[in-house]
Amino acid sequence: MARIITLGGAQMGPIQLADSREAVIKRMLDLMAKAHAKGVELITFPELALTTFFPRWYHKDWDHVDEWFDAEMPGPTTQPLFDAAVKYGMGFYLGYAEKFEDQTGIRRFNTSILADKSGQIVGKYRKVHLPGHVEYDDNLPWQHLEKRYFEVGDLGWPVWRTMGGVMGMALCNDRRWPETYRVMGLQGVELVMLGYNTPTGNSRGPEAPHLRMMHNHMSMQMGAYQNGTWVVGVAKAGSEDGFELMGGSVIVAPSGEIVAQARTVGDEVIVADADLDACTFNKTTIFNFAAHRRPEHYGIITNQAGATPPPED
Repeated sequence: MARIITLGGAQMGPIQLADSREAVIKRMLDLMAKAHAKGVELITFPELALTTFFPRWYHKDWDHVDEWFDAEMPGPTTQPLFDAAVKYGMGFYLGYAEKFEDQTGIRRFNTSILADKSGQIVGKYRKVHLPGHVEYDDNLPWQHLEKRYFEVGDLGWPVWRTMGGVMGMALCNDRRWPETYRVMGLQGVELVMLGYNTPTGNSRGPEAPHLRMMHNHMSMQMGAYQNGTWVVGVAKAGSEDGFELMGGSVIVAPSGEIVAQARTVGDEVIVADADLDACTFNKTTIFNFAAHRRPEHYGIITNQAGATPPPED
């Protein structure tokens, strides 16, 4: 038996501050067309795929900031993506900045959605692991203000049974945290989609670009292996407003092997035929959770956030 779904990763080159939303959507539609020609059934776009990575810019004027947010999905500019999904019979993952108002006031999240082949939204995720800081920091060569512009996600990591498999989502920094994959792994996830915007350098200190790329891939490979799931990680890459973003978009098998990888830092589609039944081996052997997990010893993981070393002598 095999459950094959052809996966695509739609890596995007830089989106500059001056680029219009319409121009960005046109690029995304071109990527969907190229993916369709390769037989892709489900395509993953990057985090904040509709805009430049605006958390690098500090603003006090929230009216200006809100120009980067979407209050509805689909909206007038994004509807063509949903129309293309119907036209091609292609599901898609999309990362964007979400804004809405409820009884508590205006809410803003770093969000992704999953739409199926009929163009219907079947899942939503809001980023949990927000990196960066809230206020402008004079000591940094560039800012990373996700904690200023977004709330911590409030949906956890749900999964959805759709398009022939069990699917979940994450965003950027989430990929570095083993809890991200394990929460979905405990729900039987077979495919994790995630988009990212990651600088080639570290604003906090020297860190070689090759090391950062190793960490990028290693995190996703271990998440795939340790939870018996496919992982699709897709970058926005290249020189964006003068800031370098890494590429390295990949499709990772449940074995932890990279089976497709982007070669450029521009708009590029990577493709792999994914057998969702290939998840079964890890899920029923070394990572058979029901047989081997010992949650009675894991309480510290959810009972505290910071580390508590033993007292010194």
